[in-house]
Amino acid sequence: MPNSIHYHLVVDQLGTTFIALSDPTRRAIIERLTQGPASVNGLAEPFALSQQMISKHIAYLIRANLVVKTKSGRESICSLRPEAIKLVSDWASEYRRFWDESFDKLDAVLNQMKSTEAKND
Repeated sequence: MPNSIHYHLVVDQLGTTFIALSDPTRRAIIERLTQGPASVNGLAEPFALSQQMISKHIAYLIRANLVVKTKSGRESICSLRPEAIKLVSDWASEYRRFWDESFDKLDAVLNQMKSTEAKND
């Protein structure tokens, strides 16, 4: 039962993370933060969005644990939390392993079919 609870917590976190990453503005903010911390004003500069809208995007990234915001004097500084992206990567790796194994099995079947076909010719 404890594994089940852990699984649901991870899946719920993944859902929140995927929703956060589904928006192109939020992905652009994440991309910018891969270069290092930035002020909220600095993150807003390349977008034709209001400060309020950028703040909403940042708030969603914070809820998804992708970004952390701290105060430095009067400025709010945002930083990336790469461990949240690792959670997505780890989840996707499991499915990659599944597909790799499935393609290996398909290759084996196709090679066997080609071999049988060559013997019959």
